[in-house]
Amino acid sequence: MFRNALEPWHLLILVAVVVLIFGSKRLPDMARALGKSMRILKSETKAMKDDGASNEPRPESEPAPGPRTVSDAPGDTASARTAPTDSPTGHGD
Repeated sequence: MFRNALEPWHLLILVAVVVLIFGSKRLPDMARALGKSMRILKSETKAMKDDGASNEPRPESEPAPGPRTVSDAPGDTASARTAPTDSPTGHGD
């Protein structure tokens, strides 16, 4: 039934419809926003994996790390903010 469902001319029609709907001026901005979102998603998943590995108990002699700075995208320091801590006082104690 769907043996030849997606042929090259189907993709060409799909691209033409997307250009007609969004306009050729907005497509680069949309692609840039999608790329930025993907970088943010990748950095957040990496941070979650790192946090999972760092949940192991620390020896008493090792100091607790300071506040972690999170940015929207790697290398983007203009929108950096301090990540919330786990303690209710906000000092990581």
